[in-house]
Amino acid sequence: MQRQPVTSSNVVSIGYDPGSRTLEIEFREQAIYQYFDVPEDVSDGLLRAPSHGKFIWANIRDRYRYQRVDQRAS
Repeated sequence: MQRQPVTSSNVVSIGYDPGSRTLEIEFREQAIYQYFDVPEDVSDGLLRAPSHGKFIWANIRDRYRYQRVDQRAS
């Protein structure tokens, strides 16, 4: 999945696949997570949010099924 870099203290990049409704987030702690069945408007809201971390905590975390998919090289 193609991710775009974002300016955030906790998030490195964000990607979204509208066909599968999968949101992929690369965190600074060197982890990549995929969140499933995420509506496109939620992904759009995340990209527009002034604080990506706060948006994730309020609107994504504990609301969507997820899995850790990768770990970046240090």
